[in-house]
Amino acid sequence: MFNRKWVRAVLPAFVVVLWFIGAGFGGPTFGKLDEVSSNDQASFLPASAESTEAGELQKAFTDSEAVPAVVVVESDTPIPPQELSQYEALADTLAEVPGLEAAAEGRPAVVGPIPSGDGLAIQYVASVSDDAELGEVVSELRAVLQAELPDGATGYVTGPAGFTADLVSAFGGIDGILLAVALGAVFLILLAVYRSLVLPFLVLFTSVFALATSILLVYAFAGWGWIQLSGQSQGILSILVIGAATDYALLLVARFREALTEYGSKWDAMKVAYRGSVEPIVASGATVILALLCLLFSDLNSNRSLGPIAAIGIVFSLLAALSLLPALLLLFGRSAFWPLRPKTGTHPAEAYAENVTGLEGLRGIWLRVARLISRRARPVWIASFLVLAAGSLGLLQLQANGVPQSSLILAPSNAVDGQEALARHFDAGAGSPVTIVAPEGTQDAVLEVLEAQEGITEASVTADAAGVVVVRDGNVLLRATLDYQADSAEAENVVQQLRTSLDAVSPEALVGGVTAVALDTNVTAQADLVKIIPIVLAVILVILMLLLRSVLAPVLLIGSVVLSYATALGVSALVFNNVLGFDGADASVPLFGFVFLVALGVDYNIFLMTRVREESLRIGTRAGILRGLGVTGGVITSAGIVLAATFAALGVIPILFLAQIAFIVAFGVLLDTVVVRSLLVPALAYDVGRAIWWPSRLSKHLRKHDAGAAHGASVPADTSSQ
Repeated sequence: MFNRKWVRAVLPAFVVVLWFIGAGFGGPTFGKLDEVSSNDQASFLPASAESTEAGELQKAFTDSEAVPAVVVVESDTPIPPQELSQYEALADTLAEVPGLEAAAEGRPAVVGPIPSGDGLAIQYVASVSDDAELGEVVSELRAVLQAELPDGATGYVTGPAGFTADLVSAFGGIDGILLAVALGAVFLILLAVYRSLVLPFLVLFTSVFALATSILLVYAFAGWGWIQLSGQSQGILSILVIGAATDYALLLVARFREALTEYGSKWDAMKVAYRGSVEPIVASGATVILALLCLLFSDLNSNRSLGPIAAIGIVFSLLAALSLLPALLLLFGRSAFWPLRPKTGTHPAEAYAENVTGLEGLRGIWLRVARLISRRARPVWIASFLVLAAGSLGLLQLQANGVPQSSLILAPSNAVDGQEALARHFDAGAGSPVTIVAPEGTQDAVLEVLEAQEGITEASVTADAAGVVVVRDGNVLLRATLDYQADSAEAENVVQQLRTSLDAVSPEALVGGVTAVALDTNVTAQADLVKIIPIVLAVILVILMLLLRSVLAPVLLIGSVVLSYATALGVSALVFNNVLGFDGADASVPLFGFVFLVALGVDYNIFLMTRVREESLRIGTRAGILRGLGVTGGVITSAGIVLAATFAALGVIPILFLAQIAFIVAFGVLLDTVVVRSLLVPALAYDVGRAIWWPSRLSKHLRKHDAGAAHGASVPADTSSQ
């Protein structure tokens, strides 16, 4: 007895200390993720993409991997020719900025000034060294412009360097602002749900420690080159871990609180709560993990890396919810619910022997919902289906074929403003040319194709100072300036047409550059969507079949979450186009939305249907459905609101992709929680009856139980073989 008491006293504290140590190492690592993170779109493409191959071959024509920065000066009035000398001096001042590539033979450090045809703008081109801190160099260039330009002139730093610097700056809030908003929202929701001053902190500690420890593994994998970390995957990791860990915690806390009303010992209560919640929590976590790992089939490195990154987060969420949280609850006991401590003996008495309806002990809104389903099951699920189907029609307006780079940043951006100024006064594609790597000897034929291509204003072959064509490894390099902004849909169409035309004269010619990278990224993302969705659905279907020991129930659950996903995406498309005025959606948005919504939406159905199955074993199918809905209603709704709030927090990061994912997942989770799990699934299951468990033995067994209940007989549910 002494040893047992000693173990009970020490074990929870030991578990908490272990998690404290892990979080102590992981927390500081969070600030180091930028060291192993990249937001370069070109690095996300597979090696087989044409733009990737062209980029690799293009490296032979230069000794560095410098990032070009386009400097634009826009004047309110025409710039007189006699003032050009002043702008020549500005080029020398810009060249003194540390981090720029030094002048080389035949090439100055800063190319320019290049006056526009209308005389209202000047352009310069500089190159930021690959070993320099790009953000600092761009900031210094902008500071020089602000200090040196005369009144009436405005300066911008745009191009790849400017956009990358602004993108990194926009992601800068992930470490602090995003976590603060997400944790604050979760804390307020937990405070309202439990009306306890202690429990919200215990749940938040669980979520934060899960995130901090998962960061250790993510940082190590990224440092070893096993995964490719980006700002967007870092933000999604934080939100996903906080939301998922809180959801799992809510389920365990609800069962523990319920058990405390029946058992005087907190250890006995935890044993019952753990046994009742471990299966749905593990099944839910496994569903999300396997769905995320399906992203490994993606051809985009950014998508493929997000799979294991997010899966690592879910693994630690599971571990924290099933080890740290139970330890904390055992240390605090009933005091965790202070000031509304649950009292032993207040558990509602339930008679399961005869004429049980499943409504016994239910109160409030869930009693009313359960009564509605018991009386009008078919009209309820048909109405729910029609509402969801109507919302899914908005899919026809979804424009998920990529957006211009200038639309990615939602906050004020000097690079975006500079790109617009560049388009007003120069060829829109200036500063981001299309590059063509072609076999030696084909340059004349390729040049003819470029000059004949509509949408290209000028083209040239790379030559040395003496005018001799440069040849590297049997290839030549050509550059073409587009008549459209390099990140526009029109520019992508030109590249697509150009590739087709070049195949006729030089099949080995490869087209690269910023526009080609964007085109290949969109095409690859759309191909991923078609490939990965069936894989995710198949994986989740198998898990549900194993968990529920049924075929029909999993099929109906999968159908419900797919319909919910379509509705969320349809409504989101209407909001994006008509309310928020977005130019479109990133091509990866539908895929990420699908993975998160289907995996997380199934979570709530797992929470519901595992409890329904448990209750059906005792009181029959339809009574078990009503009982399961009623007792899980509060906790699942709370979990849905928490998850929606955490994903909505992504909206504080001014990046279009994250803002769209935030809305789609937050709205979709609420839709799953309020409509699918509360009305559609239980009403449909109630209407189908015991056949919902087909073809398991439970379906056959309940035939006798339900038939007896229908005649008012006492037919106990023998569960020994189930």
